[in-house]
Amino acid sequence: MPKITRDQVRVPVDVMPEHREEYIDHYMAATRGTGRLMLFACDQKVEHLNKDFFGEGIAADDADPEHLFKIASQGICGVMAGQRGLIAQYAADYPEVNYLVKMNSKTNLVKTSQADPYSPQLTSLDAVMAMMDAGVNVVGIGYTIYLGSEYEANMMVEAADLIANAHANGLITVLWIYPRGKAVAAEKDADLIAGAAGVALCLGSDFVKVNPPTPTEEATSAQLLKRASVAAGRCGVVCAGGSTVDPQTFLTQLYDQIHTGGADGNATGRNIHQRPLDEAVRLTKAISAITFADYDPQEALDVYKGIDDFTLEDIK
Repeated sequence: MPKITRDQVRVPVDVMPEHREEYIDHYMAATRGTGRLMLFACDQKVEHLNKDFFGEGIAADDADPEHLFKIASQGICGVMAGQRGLIAQYAADYPEVNYLVKMNSKTNLVKTSQADPYSPQLTSLDAVMAMMDAGVNVVGIGYTIYLGSEYEANMMVEAADLIANAHANGLITVLWIYPRGKAVAAEKDADLIAGAAGVALCLGSDFVKVNPPTPTEEATSAQLLKRASVAAGRCGVVCAGGSTVDPQTFLTQLYDQIHTGGADGNATGRNIHQRPLDEAVRLTKAISAITFADYDPQEALDVYKGIDDFTLEDIK
């Protein structure tokens, strides 16, 4: 089982000395003391609008935004990521959840064929800090960069500034980096994904969320992911969960991403929240069993099926 102590947390030097202990607190909370991240991604209400929350094959529970918070509260995850306003509306009822505030977002209505993607910053770090002062359990911030977009420079500047200031105040940071735009021919090319991971490191992020590379005849997606894990250095790579697939396939992919691809966790949204509450909660526990406790896919599947009742005590 992966396990780290407080003195094993590598604290970036842009964390001010007076906030060093807070940074370690936030890092240990987000990774459940393992150094790996299980991020429950709930930012799609802007990114994908309502089509990810209502429709054929999606549980009726998912139409209610509070479903996300119930899953995070009753399940096991490292952090729940969402926009500042979403968190502000519900966090008082779910104070035990570790929150990561998504600082920028855009809808998917404007396609790349119309314009290169740009996701503008929607909120300030001061607004996030104010929520923390009000008692919200914020442990970090997140930001999306579309590498290869003609607007990449704008997003990189915003992200770099936010990371520096977030670290200075003891918060952890996660970048979503997706190569996308008219200049990008293959968004999931292994070398391009590795390049994105390297950019995240150079911007100072603690973790980067990337899409799994497209497999080739010579290598699986997990084998190709290793390039990104190496390129990322001390920035932990976590893979996007993608659209909903059957649990066994998903859990096997996750296990391979960590143990073959060198990933430091996962960032999953639709694969979790599109299910009914009980099933979604069990899936968070199965994902966390792999991420935090090194369960193999079959053991994790037993957790998902309710045969094995995985709890936070199993991580300690």
